[in-house]
Amino acid sequence: MVASFLYSAVRTPFGRYNGAFAEIRPDDLAATVVSAALEKSPSLDPAAIDDVVWGNANGAGEDNRNVGRMAVLLAGLPTTVPATTVNRLCGSSLDAAIIGSRAVESGDADIVLTGGVESMTRAPWVLPKPSRAFPAGHVTAVSTTLGWRLVNERMPKEWTVSLGEANEQLGERFAISRERQDEFAARSHTLANDAWDSGFYDDLVAPVSAHGEVLLSRDEGIRPGSTPQKLAALKPSFRPDGAITAGNASPLSDGASAVLIGSEEASSRIGLAPLARIAGRGVSALEPQMFGFAPVEAAERALKRAGISWSDVSAVEVNEAFAVQSLACVDAWRIDPATVNTKGGAIALGHPLGASGGRILGTLAARLRESGERWGLAAICIGVGQALAVVLESAA
Repeated sequence: MVASFLYSAVRTPFGRYNGAFAEIRPDDLAATVVSAALEKSPSLDPAAIDDVVWGNANGAGEDNRNVGRMAVLLAGLPTTVPATTVNRLCGSSLDAAIIGSRAVESGDADIVLTGGVESMTRAPWVLPKPSRAFPAGHVTAVSTTLGWRLVNERMPKEWTVSLGEANEQLGERFAISRERQDEFAARSHTLANDAWDSGFYDDLVAPVSAHGEVLLSRDEGIRPGSTPQKLAALKPSFRPDGAITAGNASPLSDGASAVLIGSEEASSRIGLAPLARIAGRGVSALEPQMFGFAPVEAAERALKRAGISWSDVSAVEVNEAFAVQSLACVDAWRIDPATVNTKGGAIALGHPLGASGGRILGTLAARLRESGERWGLAAICIGVGQALAVVLESAA
């Protein structure tokens, strides 16, 4: 069987909601990171890319109508390079990498560019289309930035609670305190800031410019002065007496990521040695309101398919949609928390939905390269009760 390998990864800095990227269209963000991915492989003929698989969660505005194909065209790739866009909400770009790796392993492709994009700032309001023309009553515009919208009335109410309320329920179920959540969040900011200062992200992040001016070169949401004590002063966001705040949950964000995947034989055409082999994949699902806990089973399935156990894993990347769900997963896996998100996570870096899977996969490969260790796992929770996980084996 043909193996699939991760050759390179790059992303934009992640901008805060209504921040540095507020005036940048999502298809332009996607095109920027496509170009950045090709710059990392200057000997690769873009026409040799067999397919582009792109992730996007919202798709209701300027990211409509197959934003992956739009990115290819805007980046100036040959019109012969095809592209598709996939939507598994927060896991979209990790799903894109999974799909790309399967294409390589099946022999359907030799080189696949994968990635994803989200502009939560520019996600539009939408109006439901009336069944008859010119209704006399009022019509409410619905935000497409995050969460449930235009919900089918047949959906059980317990499934369609807000993402925050769902994670308050998760915290109650597993008795995860506000203090633990704030400590985890402060750690994320500290480690992200340290990673940037040490140069870890220099090769993983491409600055974004417009009109000859650099808009952002470093993740906009990092707060290096965060402490558990400062975070403890924030008010709960979803319940008057709740534990989840703006400080221990990931922010609304804008950004894009890309991961280049190919066969071992493609190395000469790509012009790079592979960083890691994609060794195992897992997908799982449970009740929609329990989505934060879904990575537990996805990771177990990915490990089984890689033929390893948790004792073999040296590096773990969990997206950090919320501190509480990250802690619930780490507790369930019974792993050393010191192996998790050592370069910060989404609470500090940001969570542009369609781009986050590519971010954690690229960060994981870079961590393995830096440490020289063999096995790593990336996992991400997904709204409406799903999760994905990927095991990497270092190629070094």
